[in-house]
Amino acid sequence: MTLAIAVAGKGGSGKTSIASLVIRYLKKNRSGAILAVDADANTNLGESLGLEVAKTVGSIIAAFNEEKINIPPGLAKGAYLELRLNETIVESERLDLISMGRGEGSGCYCYPNTVLKNFIDNLRPNYAYVVMDNEAGMEHLSRRTTEDFDGLFIVSDYSVKGVRTVARIKELITELKLDVKRQSVIINFAPATLDPGITQELARLDIEVAATVPFDEKIKEYDLKQKSLLDLPDSSPAARAVSQLMARVLSSS
Repeated sequence: MTLAIAVAGKGGSGKTSIASLVIRYLKKNRSGAILAVDADANTNLGESLGLEVAKTVGSIIAAFNEEKINIPPGLAKGAYLELRLNETIVESERLDLISMGRGEGSGCYCYPNTVLKNFIDNLRPNYAYVVMDNEAGMEHLSRRTTEDFDGLFIVSDYSVKGVRTVARIKELITELKLDVKRQSVIINFAPATLDPGITQELARLDIEVAATVPFDEKIKEYDLKQKSLLDLPDSSPAARAVSQLMARVLSSS
């Protein structure tokens, strides 16, 4: 059975780094193939993982719309699109990546999101783990891209605004009745002791924090040097914090 984890949160909260560290933990500590999904139109998960993305779901859809009159005889339109979508899979040892990329029109991501979700559903049985890095905000939830997941990591930066965004995301999940079995709130870039302003806001909103992840100079360094976060040393404070969270999550799943 595939274990699926999604990562969500406000812009600037470090979602992609958290998703990368989740994948790092799985690759180092668990057996089985991993499918990484970059559901953000900005498409930067591949860079964090050291994987080069040549084609995205959005670019394939755009090309398909232009060439659909040239579909090979005897091949249904849906089957041809699925065949083309396989070109977006970036393969590496025990880790594959697919990226959504841009939509087919100005500001429109609804159709690519639907195609991406169906594509993931079809690929899912081939992998032991699926880890999805969502776009910033809450639109992906309303489009139900993040649905039927075993775990949802909701990431906040170290701010009251970030905590309030977490509360809105949790409310939307309840409102839409999304099938997410477990929610875990992460405070990213956190000091050893949280400021009373943060803890009071968490208490007011009845939010339980599953993990705090410290600011990590190594992640900044790897980003500047364009190095894969999969290669972070075990001494990395952020990698250690995410590893501890993943060990707890997997032990109870």
